[in-house]
Order: sequence, then structure tokens, then C-alpha cells
Amino acid sequence: MSQERALRIAYSPCPNDTFVFHAWAHGLVPGAPPIDVTFADIDITNGMAERGEFDVLKVSYAVLPYVLDEYALLPAGGALGRGCGPLVLTRDEGSGKGADLSGRTVAVPSERSTAYLLFRLWAAAEVPGGVGEIVVLPFHEIMPAVRDGRVDAGLVIHEARFTYQDYGLHKLADMGEHWEQTTTLPIPLGAIIAKRSLGEERLRELAAAARASVHMAWDEPEVSRGYVMEHAQEMDPKVADQHIGLYVNEFTSALGEEGYAAVRGLLTRAAAEGLVPPLGPHALEL
Repeated sequence: MSQERALRIAYSPCPNDTFVFHAWAHGLVPGAPPIDVTFADIDITNGMAERGEFDVLKVSYAVLPYVLDEYALLPAGGALGRGCGPLVLTRDEGSGKGADLSGRTVAVPSERSTAYLLFRLWAAAEVPGGVGEIVVLPFHEIMPAVRDGRVDAGLVIHEARFTYQDYGLHKLADMGEHWEQTTTLPIPLGAIIAKRSLGEERLRELAAAARASVHMAWDEPEVSRGYVMEHAQEMDPKVADQHIGLYVNEFTSALGEEGYAAVRGLLTRAAAEGLVPPLGPHALEL
């Protein structure tokens, strides 16, 4: 009997992803299909998805309108939440108003990221006349660029929420706060997608495996600790714990009605602003 082919999966080395996928990646989830893991930052996995590479990927929700013909959204393993949105940072404290960015240069981690969609929706409402130049930088280079005056502001994600003050920077605005205040919905950040060609039954198996891996990590968090810290780009264990606590929650276990509403709400608003193509009526279904 031939051995089952391992599915190729790519997700980030960030603590939330390694925490979520530890049990599955190490063959600890009973009955789960084997996976061959590649680590890549989410701007890289977004491109992989658009090229149809890999069987399973962690991507930005912002990329879904471009890939849902080939990939299906899995209802488990992703990142949504409250109080966990991207931040706009500046070197000077300023007024704390969006007007501070009128005509200014802003560094962003990707123009195909959920963070960028949230930023554009916020700026459309809060920045008179719009921002100036948008500069795309790897997320770990954004805070130094703001600190050194190479850009006027930066849109940051990941553990930068916990470390920006170490760079002497100030929070101008929280994209998540704006989203939650205007929609009352959780913030959609990262999605787990899998190729539709695998078939509906296998897709449901993958969703179940992701959900089981999440619950195993919650039940025995110390088991995944070595894996998480081995790959964490921010090595302070306290920061890693904060990261996991913020981004791994009930929506990681199951998107549920509220999670799906948040995803549809984001992509519908973004399409209305001309930022992404419109979704079909059944695009988010397996």
C-alpha cells in the first residue's frame, strides 16, 4: 500500500501560526493527512496563492477575491479577532488625527494585505485629500524607516503592536478600532485556504485537522513552546505569548456566522471602493 502524499502547506513563522499548526505538522492529530511545511511571510504566501502554488496556504483575507476560483476558504485555522488590528505609527506624537497624514508618505507591508485594505478604508474616511506616496516595505523594516525619517508614517502588523514604543514611535490610529466601531464585527486578518481540486470531502478533513490542531495547542500549550520559539522572529517569550493570545481565539477554531460576516463585510466594502474585485454570492463556500 502506497504512503499517502503529504500536502504542501505554507504559513508564516509567526507565533500564532506555529502554535496553531504545531500538532498537525508533527503528526499528532489523529487521522489528519500528513503535511510538508514551508515557512514564508504572508506577502510571499499571497503571491503563492495567486500563482496556484501549494495545496494549503495561510494568506491575507485581502487576496481572497483573486484566488477563490482555485482555492476554498477553510473555516478553521485563520486569524480574526478584536483589539488586534494594524496600527499607523509616526515618529512625532502629532494630533492623533487622520489629517496628519494628508499628502504624507506611508510605508505598508503589502498592497495585497488585509492591513492595507483596512488602512485604505480608514483613510477614505479620516484623511482629507488622501495620503501621499505609498511605499511597500517588508514589515520588519517599517518601524526603523519611520524612526529614521525615511517615511512619514508606517502601517504595522504582527508583534509590532507590542514593540513600537521601543523605537520611540507613537500610535496615530488603530485600524482595528476604526473597523470595529464602524461595523461591530471582528477584524479579519489571515485566512487558511486549500485547493478546490482536492475535493469537498478532503477540504472538510483539512478544516477538521486545523480545528483539532488548535484545540490540542490550547489543551497543552507547553508542548508547542519549542516549535513556536524556534521560529519566532521576536524571541521574547512574553511577546510570543501576547501574540498568540491576541490572534488565536474562538474564530481560529471556527469562523462561525460572525466570522463569515466580517470577511464578507471587509471584501464588500473594499470592492465598493474599487480596491478588490467583487465576490460572487457563493465564493466563500467550500
